[in-house]
Formats: sequence, C-alpha cells, structure tokens
Amino acid sequence: MLDVNPDTVRRLIELARAFHAKEEVVIPEEPDSPSDDWALQSLADHAGDEVFEEFRSIVEDLEPDQQQQVVALFWLGRGDADPLDWQALLRQARDSWNRRTAEYLIVHPFLAEHLTDGLEALGYSDE
Repeated sequence: MLDVNPDTVRRLIELARAFHAKEEVVIPEEPDSPSDDWALQSLADHAGDEVFEEFRSIVEDLEPDQQQQVVALFWLGRGDADPLDWQALLRQARDSWNRRTAEYLIVHPFLAEHLTDGLEALGYSDE
C-alpha cells in the first residue's frame, strides 16, 4: 500500500517527537490568524533548528506522491477515515498537495502519534 519506506516514516516520527518535546516549541492548536500562512509564521522562530531541518529535508527528498502518502497516513492515524478509505485519502492528499508538506505536517502537535497509528492501521507494525 505504501510506496514510502515505513522506516522513513518512523524516522519522521522520531524527529516529530524530538521537535515537539522541545520546551521552546509553541505551535497554537487554534491559529491566531485565519490566513493560510499561520503555520509558516509559527515555524519562523524555528528556522535553523536542526531537528526541524532534518525533518524538512527528509520530506522534501520524497517524491510528491510519497509526500501525499505521508499526509494521507497522518489523516488516517488522526481518524479522518479508516483503512478501507485509503484511496480516497490519497486522492484528497493529491488534490491538496503543495510544496509546504513538511511545514503542514510538523505544526500538528500529535503528528508522531497519528503517523504511528496510521502505520498500524495499514498493517505496518512498529519494529
């Protein structure tokens, strides 16, 4: 089902946990601004953060369809759909894809848990 190596997703999970565990990371659950760039504004303070930069590098090295799979995996783990709706999630991720996938993902405080749950829902055990 996944064209993304599950070990790559597991590395993203590790990095997301490390990034969100830092005390200085504050990303609002409810954006102060209705504009679409609230995530970028929140991340501006973290430019140069080694963990975030590695996370972004890994995501940006993925092909667009693989980035879309990671987003769909996140949505699956978040409970937006069940594994039977995987193809619909992929279509939705494809339709909403842009070049800021890493930023979109990292601003979600429970990213690591949702990716883990998504992997498990698709039958990839945490090895």
